[in-house]
Amino acid sequence: MAVAAGYRVKALTRKEQSAYEGIEWVSGRLSDSNSLQQLAEGADAVIHIAGAIRAEDRDGFAGPNIEGTRHMLAAAEAAGVRRFVHISSLAAREPALSDYGWSKAESETLVQESSTDWTIIRPPAVYGPGDGETLELFAMAKRGLVITPPSGRASLIHVEDLCALILASLEGDAAKGAIFEPDDGTPTGLSHVEFGKALGDAVGKSVRTFSMPAPIVRLGARFDRLFRGADAKLTPDRARYFCHPDWVVNPVHAPPASLWAPQISYQSGLKNTAKWYLDQGWLD
Repeated sequence: MAVAAGYRVKALTRKEQSAYEGIEWVSGRLSDSNSLQQLAEGADAVIHIAGAIRAEDRDGFAGPNIEGTRHMLAAAEAAGVRRFVHISSLAAREPALSDYGWSKAESETLVQESSTDWTIIRPPAVYGPGDGETLELFAMAKRGLVITPPSGRASLIHVEDLCALILASLEGDAAKGAIFEPDDGTPTGLSHVEFGKALGDAVGKSVRTFSMPAPIVRLGARFDRLFRGADAKLTPDRARYFCHPDWVVNPVHAPPASLWAPQISYQSGLKNTAKWYLDQGWLD
C-alpha cells in the first residue's frame, strides 16, 4: 500500500527477499545498529512494526520489543527522522497481565520520551489474507466448532484498514503525539460467541461455540508447548492474554474521522479472508 500511495520504501529484512519495485531491502536485525542506521538514513518517517508476539520468557519479549524499539528510535533520531509511527498493541493497556503486554507498554514509554513526532497505534485483533495467526480459527469454523476463551469481548480490524491508518499517520499534525486504538467501527466489539458465529458465516457453516474456562486454557497452553515446542501458538503468556475479558478499543483513543475511518466491516472482511484461505488451499 505504501508503494501504491507513492512512497519510496526501505524495509528491514532478516532473509533474502525477491526484488519488488519501489522497495529497497535492507538486510539486518533490530539488534544491528549498522543496518538500522542504513534503514533510517534519508527517511522522513519510520514505521516500526517489528517485534515478538510469542517468546519463551520475559527476556524473549524484552529483546525485540523493548531493546529493538530503543535501537530503532536511536537510529531514527540520529538520522533526523521527523515522524515515528510505532505499532503497539491493546495488550499495552494491561502490562501486569502478560509479559508481551509489559514489553509493549515499555516500548510505548520509550517512544513517548523520544524527540520524534511520534504516533502510537494499538491495533486490536488483526486479520486478513495471508495471516497464519488466525488461520486455525477459520479451520475450526470450517469443522463446525469454534473453541474460544472464557466469556469476553474484543474488537477487530482488517489488515488493509490498519495499513491505511498507518499511512494516514505519516503526514500532518492530527497524528502527532497521539495514541490511537482503531477498529472496524463495531461499537463495543464482538462477544466471543458472536465472533465464532461470524467465522462460521465467513466459511458458510453453522457453528457451535464453546467457551473454555481459564484453567483449561492454561492447561491447553502447556499441552501446546509440549507437542509443538517453540512453534506453539498458545503459550502460557498468550493464555493469560486471551483470558482477559475486555479487548475492546477505547473510543477516547479513536482516530479522528478527518484522518481515517474504517472501510471494511468484520462481515465482509472475514468472508474475504476465508475466500483467500480457500483459494490458496489453506483450509483444505
